[in-house]
Amino acid sequence: MKFDLHTHHLRCGHAEGTIEDYVQAAIKAGLQVIGISDHSPYFAHKDDQPQPGIAMARSEFPRYVEEVLRLKQQYSGQIEILLGVESDFFPDQVDAYKEAYARYPFDYIIGSVHQTRGVSIFNRNRWKKLSDAEQIVEKKHYYDLIAQSARSGMFQVLGHIDAMKGYYPAFSAIKADEAVDEALRTIGECGIAIEINTSGKTKDVGGWYPSDAMLERALHFGVQVTFGSDAHVPARVGDEWELVRSRLKEIGFTQWVFYRSKQPVAVPL
Repeated sequence: MKFDLHTHHLRCGHAEGTIEDYVQAAIKAGLQVIGISDHSPYFAHKDDQPQPGIAMARSEFPRYVEEVLRLKQQYSGQIEILLGVESDFFPDQVDAYKEAYARYPFDYIIGSVHQTRGVSIFNRNRWKKLSDAEQIVEKKHYYDLIAQSARSGMFQVLGHIDAMKGYYPAFSAIKADEAVDEALRTIGECGIAIEINTSGKTKDVGGWYPSDAMLERALHFGVQVTFGSDAHVPARVGDEWELVRSRLKEIGFTQWVFYRSKQPVAVPL
C-alpha cells in the first residue's frame, strides 16, 4: 500500500495547486492513500493571518477542513483521502492549538518545530556569529522542543526532525548526540511516528529528513516511521517513495505506518 501523509496547497501561501490537484496527482502516482496536511494557522496570534506567505488564515481553516472532507467523499472508491494538518509547536500556546483541533475529525496531526527562539529553523544566518559551544546549545534546544512536542499528546507524527540542516548542512556535524537520543527515546516512549520527508532534496542539504544515522538510532529506540513528501507542488506527491521504502528495509525496519482516525495502520515494508 502506497501512501503520502505530508502535502500542502495554495492556502498556505507558498505552495502551488488546489487540494484536488494533489489528490489527482496521488492517483496518477499510484497511491492508495493521500493525506492533506497544510500548515496550521497561527491560532494564538491576534491577527487572522499574520504571515500570509507561511500559513493560512485562521478564518480559512474551517473551509480547509470542509474541502478535504468533501473530496474524501467525492473520491471514495478511487483513493482514500485523510484529513491532516501540519501544526506548529509552540510550548506556551499548546492549549490554543488543542482547542482549535478538537473541533474537527482529524485522521492525524503532524507536529513540526519551525521556529526556535522566534527564528525560523531554515534561516541559515542564525548560525553565522555563533561559537561552536553556542551552536551546540542551539541544537540541544531544538531537540528539547521536539521532545516536548512528543510529550504534548497533540501529535501522531513529528515532521522533518532534522530540518535545521536544510539550508545549513553543517548542522548535522554539530555534536549534540545525547540531546538527539533523548528526543528519539521520548518519541519512542510516546508511541508516535517520525516521517521520512523527501523535501530535503529541494534544499541546500540535498537529502531526506532525517539522516540515515538518525533513522538507525530511531530504530534502536523503537520509533515508528511514516512517509511524507512534503509536496508543495502536485508533481512531488509520493516523491522517492520506493527509494525510501528500500532504504528503511536496509536499515532494519519491517513496517511503516499511516494514521486513520488517529489510529496507526501498519503497512509491511
